[in-house]
Amino acid sequence: MRLATLSAFVALGVHLAEAKVYNSLDELLTSRAKKYDFVIVGGGVAGSVLANRLSEDRRSNVLLIEAGPNDEGVEELRVPGYTYSGKINSTYYWGSVSTPQKGLGGRTIEFTRGHVLGGGSSINGMVYTRGSQDDYDLWERESGDPGWSWKAMLPYFKKNEKFIPHTHRSVEGQYDPTTHGYRGRTLVTLPWANSTEFYDRALKNSKIQPEFAYNIDVNNGKPVGLTLVDSWKAWLQSTIGHGERSSASVSYLDPKTRQRPNLDILVNTYATRVLPVSNSISRTPDIRTVELIPRRRGNTLPIEQIRRTTITAAKELILSAGAIGSSHLLLNSGIGDRKDLDEVGVKTIHHLPDVGKDLSEHMTVALSWNATGAIPPPVDPDAAYEEWKKHRTGPLVDLVGQQVLWARLPSDSPIFKQYKDPASGPTSPHVELTLSGSGAGVGAFIVLLTPHSRGTIKIRSNNPTEEPLIDLGFLTHPFDILAFKESIRLAKRFYSGPAWEGYITGFNGPDPDTLSDEEFLKRVQESTGSFYHPAGVTKISPKGSKKGVLDPDLRVKGVKGLRVVDAGIIPYVPTSHTQASVYVIAERASDLIKASW
Repeated sequence: MRLATLSAFVALGVHLAEAKVYNSLDELLTSRAKKYDFVIVGGGVAGSVLANRLSEDRRSNVLLIEAGPNDEGVEELRVPGYTYSGKINSTYYWGSVSTPQKGLGGRTIEFTRGHVLGGGSSINGMVYTRGSQDDYDLWERESGDPGWSWKAMLPYFKKNEKFIPHTHRSVEGQYDPTTHGYRGRTLVTLPWANSTEFYDRALKNSKIQPEFAYNIDVNNGKPVGLTLVDSWKAWLQSTIGHGERSSASVSYLDPKTRQRPNLDILVNTYATRVLPVSNSISRTPDIRTVELIPRRRGNTLPIEQIRRTTITAAKELILSAGAIGSSHLLLNSGIGDRKDLDEVGVKTIHHLPDVGKDLSEHMTVALSWNATGAIPPPVDPDAAYEEWKKHRTGPLVDLVGQQVLWARLPSDSPIFKQYKDPASGPTSPHVELTLSGSGAGVGAFIVLLTPHSRGTIKIRSNNPTEEPLIDLGFLTHPFDILAFKESIRLAKRFYSGPAWEGYITGFNGPDPDTLSDEEFLKRVQESTGSFYHPAGVTKISPKGSKKGVLDPDLRVKGVKGLRVVDAGIIPYVPTSHTQASVYVIAERASDLIKASW
């Protein structure tokens, strides 16, 4: 094994003329080196925010390291409508697969993670939902820090967001202007599409059935209700601006930011371990060094053949590799449960049992109904692309399943007599129903937002280039099976409303009211998928607590120089699509880090 070392203290005082994107580790190593005060591992949502905010102070040199390639000039990552079309190259995904899921009868699940600058925000569904007030107030209770409460975090939402309505139509009455920010970096907008018969009926139904009350803006902290994308009242919001995806890279690593002389970006480089500083005399591990290898796809390298390079931060090393990536990196480094590390031959440098534990994740099941609506003409993909290319308008600016219902399960449901309500509070929905309809069929994705099931992230061996063991733990708690039953009944009630008379002709299941418990479980096991919102594996807890992984200021417990900033810090998966939460976590983390220095 060869070990090349890049000292953070080489060439002190040397500043490059401008920020640079290095496309390989070798390119960085052969350039003029500078001292990096902050080294950030992971160029996704959190890493992009941190790189921008920390480099605002021109006295601080910042290095951002991303495993995947640069996103600049990659058109397929800019077209919103390409998200679900299969047009995004597999290069920009990690290609992770879960372990066989006990609760799913041994099935494995493909687990999508962004492998490109911008991370998940470069390849995700762009849905912008913040979650409930109670979600963030739970963070406050779990951490003992009022700075994580909804009231304290709302200014960060507004700091992050730049809400921009479409110019081709009025948006009056379609969102709550007081809820949003207008000077931030992440562009958030309302959909382009016009109303259809399906969406008109859905809106009418929400007015007739009190259970499905209309909600003008799901981002006001109280998301329970119906948000209609293609209707006249309330509209789902997404991270799209001027017809393009507004990823973290586009919004926080814009050309002006990349020109800062104190910011460097290194792509196509994998972090394998974090290490104690070699010359530290403290008894507390001072972990500011990261071990790197050139990016490679394909077979795992034998450990003795790995060419490694180290970079040391002068002030702090920050892990923002995502909930999966950061916990994987900590475990590879010997920071985790000593018993688990011993089993795979990794030397423990800091016993921290909760690393990779208590994974919570949204799971989903697809439902369908037959309908009698007119089948719309097919979209010409070439014409749609030409319209997008010329005007940034048309079908490729729209999302799939743009009508969403958030709901709580009935308070008198027997489920709550058997099990504790896992929701963070009364403003938190238990379920999301992503509704869609076109011609002869309508559908709903049932998303269980408040699961009781828990999973883990572990490592396979002492070879850090191997993929982590991702055990989602789906359907391992009986509450979740019962919650799916209640959620499907809720969807059936919605689609049985008066507005659907003569339109919907039959339910295709799985139907908990006609199937036996065994048959229903089998159907759900066969169809349950992930929504790719993992949380909890590096969670925050009160300072001094032996539980959790991070102190409230996101420092790793029991060590110096190391923080984690990504979705893993969240105590329990929020009732939202998590990108909005990660943006504000990183915004607050930036302030916490700046205040420390």
